Amino acid sequence: MSTNKNRFHDPLVEGDSLLKTVGCRHSNPDICKRNGLDRICAFVRDDGMCVEPPSSWKNQYKKLKGE
Repeated sequence: MSTNKNRFHDPLVEGDSLLKTVGCRHSNPDICKRNGLDRICAFVRDDGMCVEPPSSWKNQYKKLKGE
């Protein structure tokens, strides 16, 4: 489980989906309005999942998946 910054273009990992990501996939997590929110942000969740990735994530997910 990774919570490294700037993972938007990194390859998909097991657990990534259209609706959630393993770690933060925001291109600039410091300006994410959900950064640090309990139950939402990968940086504070025990499982390291972001359950509200950026709006651009759906297109990026499809691109990384090869669709």
